[in-house]
Amino acid sequence: VPGVTPIEPPRTVADFTMPAALPGGEIGELSLSDLEGKHTLVFFGYTRCPDFCPITLAEFIQIKRALGERADQVQFLFISVDGERDTPAAIRAYLDGFDPTFIGMSGVRETLEPIRPDYGLYYELRTNEGRGDNYLVDHSTPSYLIDPQRRLAAIYSYDASAAIIAADIAERLAL
Repeated sequence: VPGVTPIEPPRTVADFTMPAALPGGEIGELSLSDLEGKHTLVFFGYTRCPDFCPITLAEFIQIKRALGERADQVQFLFISVDGERDTPAAIRAYLDGFDPTFIGMSGVRETLEPIRPDYGLYYELRTNEGRGDNYLVDHSTPSYLIDPQRRLAAIYSYDASAAIIAADIAERLAL
């Protein structure tokens, strides 16, 4: 299916812990292993992103809607690559504008670098352009499906539609 890259066999990804914004406004530490037991759809971005992030999170809403009752078997996780500006409270406020059940994590270089290889993650803070705190961040745009055993099961390209992603996830939930 165009835009869907299944990982066969699924590949275990490293556990990590970051400051997190949980549904209901709770702020705390969260580890990826805390999310085991359900599928987790992951996207790396930042709250001031002008394009890819809001579009992807809007698609997450469509995916959740398309999954219907099965949506409670899937967690939606937004990981900021701009933790200097994106505090858990800022991420919570941002995600609440999309869906208050989405989970957010605040990543900084020390927490992101070790997991970069698992996701082929690319990000670069363009802080050297002389705009102070008003900088852009270049980042990779796929979404990643982590299975209930904390294994990378699929990668969805940015241009994969919500319908295609929802159908792929629904198929996996039916197994």
